[in-house]
Amino acid sequence: MKAIGYQQSLPVEDGNALQDIELERPKAQGHDLLVEVKAVSVNPVDYKIRRRMTPENGQWKVLGWDAAGIVSEVGDKTGIFKPGDKVWYAGDLTRPGSNAEYQLVEERIVGNMPESLSFAEAAALPLTSITAWEMIFDRLRIPAMVKENPNTVLVIGAAGGVGSILVQLLRGLAGVTIIGTASRPESVNWLNDLGAHHVINHRQPLS
Repeated sequence: MKAIGYQQSLPVEDGNALQDIELERPKAQGHDLLVEVKAVSVNPVDYKIRRRMTPENGQWKVLGWDAAGIVSEVGDKTGIFKPGDKVWYAGDLTRPGSNAEYQLVEERIVGNMPESLSFAEAAALPLTSITAWEMIFDRLRIPAMVKENPNTVLVIGAAGGVGSILVQLLRGLAGVTIIGTASRPESVNWLNDLGAHHVINHRQPLS
C-alpha cells in the first residue's frame, strides 16, 4: 500500500523529511479494524513527533492521527463495526498513523462518522473535539445537557481549532454565557456565527 513516512528526523525543507513509500498492507486481528483511509488532517502533534522521534534503524515512521474512512476488515474480537461502515477517529500515538491507504485502529477508539459530514470534514474534527470535550466536561466539570447555567466561560483564542469546537459545545450543551477572544474582523464574525455571546479583542487590555 502507498504511505508517507520518514526514517530520519529532518527539517521539513529537506527532501527526505517525508517520503512516498510502499508498505505491506496490514491484516485486522483481535480488536482491530482495518480502515481504508479516505481523508486525514494535519495537527501540531504531527510535526512535533516528526521533529523529536527517530524510528529504529531501517524502519519507517508513518504519521497521522485524525482520519476518516471505511472499514475494510475486522478482527476476530470486534463486534461494534462491520466492513463498509464509515468511521472517524484520532488514532494512537504508539501505532502507525493514518498517512497511508490503510490503517489498523482499535475499534474501541473509533466512532461512526456522521452522515452530515464529508470525509474531509470528519477528518478535521477528532483531536480538536476530544480536547475540547475533555476540557469542558472532564476537567472543568461543567454540567452537560442543560439549557441554562449561570456561569460564564472565557475562551482565549476562541477562533482557533480547539476554541471553535469549545464555543460550539458550550453553546449547544452547557447553557453558559460564552466570552470569546479574537482580534481579526473575520475571526470576530466567525465566533459570532458559532454562537459566542460576546467577543473581545485579546490584543487590547481585557480590563
